[in-house]
Amino acid sequence: MAAGFKTAEPLEYHRSFLKENCRPDGRELAEFRTTTLNIGSISTADGSALVKVGNTTVICGIKAELTNPTVEAPSKGYIVPNVDLPPLCSSRFRPGPPGEQAQAASQFIADVIESSDVIQTEDLCIERGKLCWVLYCDIMCLDYDGNLLDACIIALLAALKNTQLPEVTIKPEACTPEVNLEKRNGLLIHKHPVGTSFCVFDNSILIVDPTAEEEGLSSAHFTVVTDEGDRLCSVHKPGGTALSGEKLQECISRATARQREIQKLIDKVIQSVKAAE
Repeated sequence: MAAGFKTAEPLEYHRSFLKENCRPDGRELAEFRTTTLNIGSISTADGSALVKVGNTTVICGIKAELTNPTVEAPSKGYIVPNVDLPPLCSSRFRPGPPGEQAQAASQFIADVIESSDVIQTEDLCIERGKLCWVLYCDIMCLDYDGNLLDACIIALLAALKNTQLPEVTIKPEACTPEVNLEKRNGLLIHKHPVGTSFCVFDNSILIVDPTAEEEGLSSAHFTVVTDEGDRLCSVHKPGGTALSGEKLQECISRATARQREIQKLIDKVIQSVKAAE
């Protein structure tokens, strides 16, 4: 009977749970799904991380390449994020060039990198005007069940913290740089941005960490990004119903609590990997 009701009236089915302050998967409105993290899983990458938020699974691999700095920013390297939503992660995505959601996610990640100062691109410069690193951050969704952006940010941050770049020396007499693959150094991570996504039901009920089904039925969804200094780095809200200042404030305080949890998780996983080496 319940299955028939869910299929025929999915929104009413969800409302019947929300009325009781819970959700069809048994979570409370402000409860996140279990989040797990694995780092260094791609041996061919310079840094990598695999993140699961409930059933949503995202992997990030970082490849560093040497290149020339741009004329506009001679003392900076750069970071190029790309989010891929292949058909294997969900039947909603089609083969071919990146769809609208993948493009919007890539742009969102690029904005977070810039607004949060997670890495200062000056740190990626080896010699002003001549040589710098470009970090290609490929983020692929392996299983899609909502809340893609939170999973992408965690995967990116953990992969950046796992990245080791080879030492590069430039000898004045030699035109080509010498790369020492044996000697590697980690990146300097300045900030730890973490995203927290919300959905709004019936213009008033707020839920965190929505599943794909909840996203589809909600009247708005948005993501708040904060760092360890409780600084608001970014708010991403693509349309939907308006939000009161009071509600937004509530979301920001939930996001700061989530930031601490995720940073603790990343640090714990990195420590356990170091201990095992």
